[in-house]
Amino acid sequence: MLPVIAFPAIDPVAIAIGPIAIRWYALAYIAGIVLGWRYLIWHAARYRLGLSRKDIDDVLVWVTLGVILGGRLGYVLFYQPGYYADHPLEALYLWKGGMSFHGGLVGVIVALVWFARVRKVALLTLTDGIACATPIGLLFGRIANFINGELFGRASEAPWAMVFPGGGPLARHPSQLYEAAAEGLILFVALLWLARSAEVRARAGALTGAFLVGYALARIAVEFFREPDAHLGFLLAGATMGQLLSLPVLAFGAVLIARARPRAA
Repeated sequence: MLPVIAFPAIDPVAIAIGPIAIRWYALAYIAGIVLGWRYLIWHAARYRLGLSRKDIDDVLVWVTLGVILGGRLGYVLFYQPGYYADHPLEALYLWKGGMSFHGGLVGVIVALVWFARVRKVALLTLTDGIACATPIGLLFGRIANFINGELFGRASEAPWAMVFPGGGPLARHPSQLYEAAAEGLILFVALLWLARSAEVRARAGALTGAFLVGYALARIAVEFFREPDAHLGFLLAGATMGQLLSLPVLAFGAVLIARARPRAA
């Protein structure tokens, strides 16, 4: 039997003061939002997107609401509709259950479309900037999943496999770290590199499409190493829910890239 790595048991509570507990998961969300906001300020100034500081500050609130409301609703509808149909009030318990990236993505799209209409800013200019900042949040979120010991991978004999609490006695892929690397770090660097091209930046929606395609491909690939949700298992043709939900994201991103047109002067 090959030796396995013990899961580095990290207390999910980062700071506790009496009855008040601040979890790493919450800190990850805060760090992702704040650093994404700071990056968007830099990106908009460097590439002259025509977004004011007030626009950027205000859109942060809209995006945050889109992530939380869309992410929770997506989890309820995509992953456990039967359970929440029987326990509808628990859909409001954000501290109990999960969040769906794909639901959060829909929530953010709705928020940005609405924001662009209210503020009369170019929608695809706005989404191109947001898309470049989003991998920062994904990076921190996946690291928080790892700290919580959740969303672990499939059984593996890889030398870096580890035994997760709640994952049984088998060593498993640390798939959360794979996602942090692929959806977070690698995708962020790729978009940073693409954004340096004046030709790419000139085509409204190209960076948004590149983010969607990059995320979908990364998620589909990593799902081959991630243990599917126990209550769902494998679905159509052995695919997981994460892979199936990523297919329309991939298609939409490809359409945006194909239809990207130069920005109006």
